[in-house]
Amino acid sequence: MKKINEIFYSLQGEGFFTGTPAVFVRFSGCNLKCGFCDTFHEDGRMMSDREIVEEVCKYPCRTVVLTGGEPGLWVDEALLCLLHEAGKYICIETNGTQELPEGIDWVTCSPKEGAELRVKRVDEIKIVYTGQDVSPYLGTPASRHFLQPCSCKNTEEVVEYIKKHPQWRLSLQTHKLIRIP
Repeated sequence: MKKINEIFYSLQGEGFFTGTPAVFVRFSGCNLKCGFCDTFHEDGRMMSDREIVEEVCKYPCRTVVLTGGEPGLWVDEALLCLLHEAGKYICIETNGTQELPEGIDWVTCSPKEGAELRVKRVDEIKIVYTGQDVSPYLGTPASRHFLQPCSCKNTEEVVEYIKKHPQWRLSLQTHKLIRIP
């Protein structure tokens, strides 16, 4: 059983897959307490892996985004196997502090300052930029590096930083800009 805050269908609003349809499985709880967190994820209901997959399969797209809170606290090989059996492409959005099971197709790591990274594979780094030193994250084995304004409040600062450090790309929270879930 896993504690699920919500399962919903929308467009990916951030990072490499921005604009693509996805079913979001938001897990409850997180092991970090970030002051800028904009996600209310503590509530939820316990669901079996089969119930999660049944809910996900009600929607007409292949991509599933496991998010939270911190999904790394809940995700295991059994759930991944059932999602793959259902033909799903599995993405995860993690803070990187938990080791992840094999079988995730795309790993988005959003590391937080001072937290030790334990994730072994990363496809994209996506950092909420608040002025912190982000240069150490260029050394991670990710092929894509995104900086994201904090709740769209410091966009000009992020743009100027990226212009000076072109290894980074801009990620906007387009779902907030166009007001979709």
